[in-house]
Amino acid sequence: MVSEVLTPEEAAHKALVIAGKIPQMTVLGIAGPGDPLANPKQTFRTFELVAEQAPDIKLCLSSNGLMLPEYVDRIKELNIDHVTLTINMIDPEIGEKIYPWVRYNRKRYKGIEGVKILHEKQMESLDALKEADVLCKVNSVMIPGINDEHLAEVNQVIRSKGAFLHNIMPLISAPEHGTHFGLTGQRGPTPKELKALQDKCSGNMKMMRHCRQCRADAVGLLGEDRSQEFTKDKFLEMTPEYDQAKRQEVHAGIEKFNAELKAAKALKQAEKEANARKILVAVATKGNRLVNQHFGHAKEFQIFEVDGTEVKFVAHRKVDHYCQSGYGEEATLDNIIKSISDCKGVLAAKIGPCPQEELRKAGLEPYEAYDIIDNVAINFYKDYMQKEALGV
Repeated sequence: MVSEVLTPEEAAHKALVIAGKIPQMTVLGIAGPGDPLANPKQTFRTFELVAEQAPDIKLCLSSNGLMLPEYVDRIKELNIDHVTLTINMIDPEIGEKIYPWVRYNRKRYKGIEGVKILHEKQMESLDALKEADVLCKVNSVMIPGINDEHLAEVNQVIRSKGAFLHNIMPLISAPEHGTHFGLTGQRGPTPKELKALQDKCSGNMKMMRHCRQCRADAVGLLGEDRSQEFTKDKFLEMTPEYDQAKRQEVHAGIEKFNAELKAAKALKQAEKEANARKILVAVATKGNRLVNQHFGHAKEFQIFEVDGTEVKFVAHRKVDHYCQSGYGEEATLDNIIKSISDCKGVLAAKIGPCPQEELRKAGLEPYEAYDIIDNVAINFYKDYMQKEALGV
């Protein structure tokens, strides 16, 4: 739905004004009025103007796919970033309950005949976009009692044909909108029904769950439509303040924040997964459940199993102590390393530079501390898992 019809020049002017006022804006999508490819000349001219003047803005096209196969080469030529197709069925008999007629090449086809044409063109569109290496997202409207169970089949087919994202949306059927389903009393799905279907399909491909079902002329960020600030009477009076350098600076800040957020999430996930993973550590101790012995003085190592929350004694391994002040220390160290080679770390009150180096070469991380074994083992576990998650 749109409130105003714009010429390509007006639409490009509006995009430049908004890009200056909202530097976070990264995507320009054409989704109407009606289907953009019902007016291909105006649609592609708008994309041309924006690409010439604001090359950093990604271009997006939304369509029902009826005419799209004829324009895939043009889409590729304009470097349109991705295409959104609305596909509500793959079975024409179900489609007949959704589409009473289809207008194609200036002719109206009623019933199953029209639905078959739409279905064939939508499947051609998916294949053509995949062949052209253009990203494709699919929107599907969930209509209880009509296509709600069928959309799982739609999900499988679009995945097999290369769609990277599926957005299953609820039918909006308020009578005041004047739509067919609104006037016939067709209900939309409950939030529980929608989530159940999204969950059912999520095992096949990535599901989009943050859709706000925005108007075609929406402006701004998710949940913050600022379109009323840029109505036709207002934006035509504004001079574009498009500054690519400023926009790049803003986007760099956003990318940095997103990277930090991603790293934090990855670390949290790694910690979560790590808590279920068990590792072994070798502890130099003189007793009293303490890490309180020099590595070179140990005549045995106690072996503990650690999983991030629990420290459990599993064995002890006798060794010749390393600091003998004589010959054979190198061979002794080799034997010590062999005896604890299944461990990830060695916990001791002190470890000399030479054995530290050899332990690391053998994949054993030296860790100096003087405290209760449980505390030291948990701290080592967290440090070890964090380093592993970060690839250090």
